[in-house]
Amino acid sequence: VAMSVFLLHLIVPQRQTIAEPLCRQIGDLEAPQLSKEGDIILGGIFSFHSSWKNRENTYTQKPLPLECISLNFREFQFAQSMLFAIEEINNSSDLLPGVSLGYDIYDTCGSIARSVKVALALTNDDSNVSSASERPCMKAAQVQAIMGETSSSPSTAIATVIGPFNIPLISHFATCACLSDKTKYPSFLRTVPSDYYQSRALAHLVKHFGWTWVGAVRTNDDYGNNGMATFTETAEQLGVCLEYSVSFFRTDPLEKIQKIIEIMKSSTSKVIVAFLSHMDMDVLMHELTPHNLTGHQWIGSESWIFDSQIAAMDKNHILDGAIGLSVPKAQVGGLREFMFNVEPLNSSNSELFTEFWEALFSCKFQESESAEFLSKCTGHEDLTGVENSFTDMSLMPIFNNVYKGVYAVAHALHEILSCNKTCGNNVQLAPTTILQHLKKINFKTKEGDEVYFNENGDPTATYEIINWQPGENGMVDFVTVGLYDASLPGRYTMFEKSVFSMQVPVSVCSETCPPGTRKVLQKGKPVCCHDCVKCAEGEISNTTDSVTCVRCPLETWSNEARDACVKKEAVFLSYGEIMGALLTAASLFGTCLTAIVTVIFFRYRKTPLVRANNSELSFLLLFSLTLCFLCSLTFIGEPSEWSCMLRHTAFGITFVLCLSCVLGKTIVVLMAFKATLPGRNMMKWFGPTQQRLSVLTFTVVQVLICILWLTISPPFPFRNFKEIKDKVILECSLGSAVGFWSVLGYIGLLAALCFTLAFLARKLPDNFNEAKFITFSMLIFCAVWITFIPAYVSSPGKLSVAVEIFAILASTFGLLFCIFIPKCYVMLLKPEKNTKKNMMGKGQSKLF
Repeated sequence: VAMSVFLLHLIVPQRQTIAEPLCRQIGDLEAPQLSKEGDIILGGIFSFHSSWKNRENTYTQKPLPLECISLNFREFQFAQSMLFAIEEINNSSDLLPGVSLGYDIYDTCGSIARSVKVALALTNDDSNVSSASERPCMKAAQVQAIMGETSSSPSTAIATVIGPFNIPLISHFATCACLSDKTKYPSFLRTVPSDYYQSRALAHLVKHFGWTWVGAVRTNDDYGNNGMATFTETAEQLGVCLEYSVSFFRTDPLEKIQKIIEIMKSSTSKVIVAFLSHMDMDVLMHELTPHNLTGHQWIGSESWIFDSQIAAMDKNHILDGAIGLSVPKAQVGGLREFMFNVEPLNSSNSELFTEFWEALFSCKFQESESAEFLSKCTGHEDLTGVENSFTDMSLMPIFNNVYKGVYAVAHALHEILSCNKTCGNNVQLAPTTILQHLKKINFKTKEGDEVYFNENGDPTATYEIINWQPGENGMVDFVTVGLYDASLPGRYTMFEKSVFSMQVPVSVCSETCPPGTRKVLQKGKPVCCHDCVKCAEGEISNTTDSVTCVRCPLETWSNEARDACVKKEAVFLSYGEIMGALLTAASLFGTCLTAIVTVIFFRYRKTPLVRANNSELSFLLLFSLTLCFLCSLTFIGEPSEWSCMLRHTAFGITFVLCLSCVLGKTIVVLMAFKATLPGRNMMKWFGPTQQRLSVLTFTVVQVLICILWLTISPPFPFRNFKEIKDKVILECSLGSAVGFWSVLGYIGLLAALCFTLAFLARKLPDNFNEAKFITFSMLIFCAVWITFIPAYVSSPGKLSVAVEIFAILASTFGLLFCIFIPKCYVMLLKPEKNTKKNMMGKGQSKLF
């Protein structure tokens, strides 16, 4: 029932309004704190008080009006700037001649709800409306444009309410990027740049100094939350991480602010980004004063970074070296003098003026118990010697923004009214028309500042980069160390002068990974926190903070520092190394020994011992043994095309020549033994001619195999990168494995044949034959080459070459020692046994 009655009350007045639109006052009238009559009225919304007393509502009676506290001199300065611009326009003969501007200025007390209320009061003309009035209220808005608010959150609320009426709202310090959204705030304009650019510029500033690990504190409103969100997004793109991001509002309990301070003190980051309004920064500094939070680098937004009152509060040098963005410095001629003339404040609202005057001079007009220690106000005090936030002109750039906003409205009105020497009187003004012209204006102030609004209602984003540096008498100097201009391609310019008067702090979660390492993210931590892991062998990184290591090309390998690829060391069996030198010495020793044996045999060539063992084959065998010793040298040294072909073919041919001679000597022994038997003449079938032909035939077969090998697929130099990872092995590739094993197989076949024949002749009379020594030599030869095969296959790199050389030398020495050394022993030490009688087995003793 109650709901039905309520809906009925809503519907009935609605029908009545359609039939007969009447004004009925609901609630109390809002009187402006400052006002002045004029032909055209401009509205102003400022927070002359920054807070209000909290009251508990009982909801049994109508709530009382807000009781405002904490007078804010800054907002009085902004209001004075607006009054100065209006006064200057009214006195101008060039701009709006004959038209006077008036104003209605309200105090919001820092309350968003009150901001909306006074905005509606400016929209409605309540001057002639009483609670019992039955007058129609279909009329134009009271004001043509509104100047304000200073903060972003109240501005968003006001712009939301008055946006549907297209009443221009021009802010001088509301920087939230959200206000650029014309679908939500179609009538909002501002003379201060959007935080869209400031937040990104701050992120680039942090990155410029190499700070990748920062903390952040922000105002818990649209200004701080939106600004910090944009900063965080850009910072992440630039590789900057936030250790913490906390927020508060100046009306929050002190316990919450103390918790934030504890977070700052316990953090490892040394850089704090403070996206705070100047009033919230004021509260934070008041709470930080008892704490020793020095050694941190502060990054400030434009709201407080050039505020001298904040700098004056910093008695413990907490903010020393702070850096941030500020609105470019500006001057408005005559404003300083006008600011100190407070008569306009006195003429509008005596109660507000009294409060302002008492706070300005710390005095009281009426004596009271609370004024026991205060002097009595006379009303004639001189502002010249007063030093407080009202007489401080450090916020002149913001005053200039208010000034430009008023002039923007005046220029729009000048065009609408078609003013020349006079302005037209028959033009019906409407906020919509003014808004359309405001979007198109483009003019310069008397100081040369260009004023215009882009499609989002914003001016061009230009900032000065300010650094707090120690000045004289312990004061802080706001030194301009750089510029940021969004309209320029580079946007960001740092001056060459020293930015910091002290060492630039380091603030990183993890140290930069040097070349030779790669970053590995720490589990559960931001991307800025990482460990530096050394690159694996064969991989490098030649830049700092590399996320990957790059594998070196095949012919190179990583150096010890893992920051460069160096050419792999070429490895081959050289004459200079110990193994190569020893094998060379063994080869030359064998060659010399063979030459000595040859000389001995030549010296005793006519003795029975040499003649009985076929001297021609013996000298040919000695020659082949010399070649075997020398061919091992072709395996030492850097492989080349000719050496690769020579080493295997020379080895194969010389060994076959050697084995052919041994095989010939073995057959000669057998034939000679058979020839001594009655009725047999076997030697005529294997005489000197047959012996030479057999040696030639066996050797030619090997020569043909080698020719085929070299023709079809010859050995060639090969760079082996697989065996040893950090070195390249220079070796000879076989070309055709079939050719190589054919050469070895043929040698093995001849060796097996020699061994078999020698084994069959081993029991012949010792004085007559050398079959036993040939058997021993072939046994050594076969043992060496049988063990060579697995050793060669399993040996890496140059060791396989050494194994092959060792096999050549060992088998050659075996042949030399077993076949020739015993004969040299007889010829040199037992000459009495070197007789034909002994050779025929008729002596007293055996030869050996």
